[in-house]
Amino acid sequence: MKAPDFWWTSGSTWQSSLLSPLSALYGYLAGKRFDYEPSYKASKPVICIGNFTAGGTGKTPFALALNALLKDAGHKPGFLLRGYGGTNKGPLLVEQSKYRAEEVGDEALLLAKRGPTVISADRAAGAMLLEQQDITVIIMDDGFQNPRLHKDASIVLLDAKTGIGNGKCIPAGPLRMPFERQLGRASLLMVIGEGEQSFQQQEAARQAGIEQMRAAIRPVSADALEGERVLAFAGIGRPEKLFASLREAGADVVKTMSFPDHHYFTKDDARKILQVSEDQDLLPITTTKDYVRLDGRDEQSIARLAHVASVLEVEMKIAEPDALLERLKPLLQSAKD
Repeated sequence: MKAPDFWWTSGSTWQSSLLSPLSALYGYLAGKRFDYEPSYKASKPVICIGNFTAGGTGKTPFALALNALLKDAGHKPGFLLRGYGGTNKGPLLVEQSKYRAEEVGDEALLLAKRGPTVISADRAAGAMLLEQQDITVIIMDDGFQNPRLHKDASIVLLDAKTGIGNGKCIPAGPLRMPFERQLGRASLLMVIGEGEQSFQQQEAARQAGIEQMRAAIRPVSADALEGERVLAFAGIGRPEKLFASLREAGADVVKTMSFPDHHYFTKDDARKILQVSEDQDLLPITTTKDYVRLDGRDEQSIARLAHVASVLEVEMKIAEPDALLERLKPLLQSAKD
C-alpha cells in the first residue's frame, strides 16, 4: 500500500478519527505479540534493524552500512529478512544470478550483493539456514515486531522529519503497535536525518534510559544532477524521500510519479514514464530498490526504461561508527568466544 498523507498529519483528521476504533483493536492485538517468548535463539548473535512505523526509514541502507562496519572490524555478517514483495516464502539462500525481485523481493537482491542473505517468512527457520553459512553475526533487516526469533540487540530507526506521524496505529496512523510498547523493546534508538517531529520520541527514549545515536542518508555522486531536469519515480515506503534528495542534489524535479511500496512495475507504467520523459525532455530517475524491479525484465517497454533510467544511489552515514561498535562489542565478543 501507499501510506496515506493523513498518517503524517499532526493531530486528528476525519480519516484518523473514523479509523480510530480499528486502530485501537489493531494496536492491542499487535502489542500482544510481545507477550510471547521467542521460540528460537540462534547460535550467532542477532542484531535487528527495525522501526516503529510502517513505511521506509532506511532500514536496508542502514543494514548495508552496519554490514560494512562489522566487516571492517573483522566480523562475517549475514542478512536475514522476510523477502517482502516476493512470492517465495523461504527459507531460501538468495543467489543473485538465480532469483528475480518478484521471487525474493528487491531488498534481498540488494543485500545479497554484500553477503550471505536468507529470506524467510518464518524468521526462526531463516536463522537456522543462515547459521549454516560462513557467518559470525546475523543482521536482521526488519522483524522488530516479530516474536519468533530472539534478538540480541534491536536498533530501531526513527526518521527525524516525520517521527511517528500522528501517533496512531494502523490503519488510523503509521504505528505498527503502540509506541510505548515498542520503545520498551528497543536496545538503541538511531535517529535518521534532521528535523523536529521526532523530539517527543527522543525525549521518551531518554527518560526510558535508551541510548541514542544519529545517522543520515546521503546521495552518492550527486554532483552530476546539478540543473538536470528529471522525472522522478519510486515505489518505496515514502517516495517523497527520493524527490527531496534529488532537489537537495540540485536537480530540477519537473515531474514525480509515486507507486505503492515494493510496486512491481507493469508495461503500462513503463510506457507512461517513458512517454512523459520523452515529451518533456526529462531524465527518468529512480531508487536502487526500484531499479532492481526493472532490471532483467523481458517486456520491451520495461527493458527500455531500465536501459534509459538513472539511479540515485544513496548510502547511510553513521555519525559515530566507533561508538556503535563499542555498544555492540559485548555481544560480538561473545560470538568470537
